[in-house]
Amino acid sequence: MVEIELDGQKVEVAEGCMVMHAAEKAGTYIPHFCYHKKLSIAANCRMCLVEVEKAPKPMPACATPVTQGMIVRTKSEKAIKAQQSVMEFLLINHPLDCPICDQGGECQLQDLAVGYGGSASRYAEEKRVVLNKDVGPLISMQEMSRCIHCTRCVRFGQEVAGVMELGMIHRGEHSEITTVAGDTVDSELSGNMIDICPVGALTSKPFRYSARTWELSRRRSVSPHDSTGANLIVQVKNHKVLRVLPFENEAVNECWIADRDRFSYEALSSDDRLTQPMLKQGGVWKEVDWQTALEYVANGLKNIKNDHGAQSIGALVSPHSTLEELYLAASLVRGLGSDNIDYRLRNAEFAAPQGVRWLGTSIASLSTLQRALVIGSNLRKDHPLFALRVRQAVRHGAQVSAIGAHEPDWAMSLHGSLVKPAAQWLSTLGAIASAVAQEKGVAAPAGAPASDESALAIARSLLGGERKAVLLGNAAAHHAHASELLALANWIGNQTGATVGFLTEAANTVGAQFAGAYPVNGGLNAGQMLAGGLKAALLLNTEPVADSAAGQQSIQALSGAEMVVTLSPFKCNLEFSDVLLPIAPFTETSGTFANAEGRLQSFHAVVRPLGETRPAWKVLRVLANLLGVAGFDFETSTDVLARATNAAAGSVTHIPADQLSNAVSAAALAATGTSTDPVVASIYQLDGLVRRSPSLQLTADARLAHEGVAA
Repeated sequence: MVEIELDGQKVEVAEGCMVMHAAEKAGTYIPHFCYHKKLSIAANCRMCLVEVEKAPKPMPACATPVTQGMIVRTKSEKAIKAQQSVMEFLLINHPLDCPICDQGGECQLQDLAVGYGGSASRYAEEKRVVLNKDVGPLISMQEMSRCIHCTRCVRFGQEVAGVMELGMIHRGEHSEITTVAGDTVDSELSGNMIDICPVGALTSKPFRYSARTWELSRRRSVSPHDSTGANLIVQVKNHKVLRVLPFENEAVNECWIADRDRFSYEALSSDDRLTQPMLKQGGVWKEVDWQTALEYVANGLKNIKNDHGAQSIGALVSPHSTLEELYLAASLVRGLGSDNIDYRLRNAEFAAPQGVRWLGTSIASLSTLQRALVIGSNLRKDHPLFALRVRQAVRHGAQVSAIGAHEPDWAMSLHGSLVKPAAQWLSTLGAIASAVAQEKGVAAPAGAPASDESALAIARSLLGGERKAVLLGNAAAHHAHASELLALANWIGNQTGATVGFLTEAANTVGAQFAGAYPVNGGLNAGQMLAGGLKAALLLNTEPVADSAAGQQSIQALSGAEMVVTLSPFKCNLEFSDVLLPIAPFTETSGTFANAEGRLQSFHAVVRPLGETRPAWKVLRVLANLLGVAGFDFETSTDVLARATNAAAGSVTHIPADQLSNAVSAAALAATGTSTDPVVASIYQLDGLVRRSPSLQLTADARLAHEGVAA
């Protein structure tokens, strides 16, 4: 440790730290633009100049290493004058358009100009003009004359997103940030560039000119998309969501969010929103009141139960639903006497797990891995924030290997990549197990094929290092031999000391298991229900054509049912539904998501429900009451959470460790599914919200998905 004196205060920091780090530890603010705690040091802006005793001139705090006994003054006359001089230069060419700038009110340049800028400029020359650029549907670069060349956006792309899409060309006053070749910015994390831009050069194209920042209410929420459970700040005006930003949580999403977390809010105001219960009568959809719709559903379910038995009733539920909704849906179905409920809509194998399948380690630990093997995942697109952490590990020397159907484009260097058809993943993983056995001198798993050089290289990598993980992706979880893949992964994990886990597909895949939203007593699984096994189907927040492995075949299967009830925020499933019940999306209801590591994160509604929309947990509660199902006396979603967790609400922050298990039983190994290629949703087709976001559907990834190209 090194001790320095900072503004008369003794501060002790690690050797190699910069003066800026010491100031942060001491709680002293030093003005800056280019410095960002998650990015490398560039020392471009010089705004952080401070006085260092015995130094001939002011030194940049962000790039000056501490030395024992160093004396630093951040508020001396010399330091203040240096900072004021830098500000004067920065404002020479800056356009005076704060009144119309989207960054107004949350702009670092604006804030620091008040403290360090002059009341008038000494320069009368014409200001420089930088031509605007079109870089895609998400980021606006219409006012690049505002850019102060801090290069935060450039460094973010290169170091965090892994793709250097922006760069600086020319020199002096002709310098400008651009894509160089006129390309679009297509990173799945690109929206973070907007957040870290200290001026209004990069702004949100969908939010552009929608509101002033001081008009917006800021409310916390949790992302309903992938299994990271990214923490969000949802900004609201007049009960309408206008912007979504990250809420910093180092253990989950750091200070970043993926573009689908940021821009999917557009779907909340789409023309597809369902705002009134609807019944299909004589092939024509008619709006009705809630009492009529719910009584129609209750009477229909009673009649079908009487005519065909309770086993003819089932529910297909989305793993993007809240824990409370999934628990009540499962309780309702079982209260009717059926066990037909499933969230595993895209799976080909439906073996009952021994416990709640999860990541097998903490999300934060992905940043410090030294070895990893990822099976069946397009990591960068399926889990952008997990990929970001693994990328950090690779930058620090980690060796990451992959098994998949396509050559990985994860924006990181890979130690090994085995590109095989999905049907060969089991034998490929078996070959790696054989290689591990060969290296350790132990017996290989029964039936494992002989290893080859590529498998041996991956095995040797896994046997090295200390912190390591074997991770099964969405395609592995949906695979026809998912349990066998897991069994081999567990064997490899045991022999190499690696943790084994599932990346898990949706915001609440782990929560769906915890809530018991799958058959536990011989009920029909999702595959059987989507093959036409039901007379009455409840569809909770799901569109089987887009959300299930059955795809278009689900239309015919569900059309054969006597009653199909869709609970959704959107007008969907019109081909086969008989009733549409408008339920609230995540912004209009309270609830809880369990992310991949089993962390329970609760949130509240940030706006009131649109039209006659109601929270799904309330709809299920009333429906159960009409059907005479006992135990549905909940007053709040907090009451539901308390029942689901068997604990006082808020007292449980994680799914209990004794319930988390990636073990696989012999019975599961015997239950293989239909050998088809696993069905995996592309990045902007994952759920109903992202599918209905106009801006996300204009991105390069969405276009590739529509063209049938793996994104």
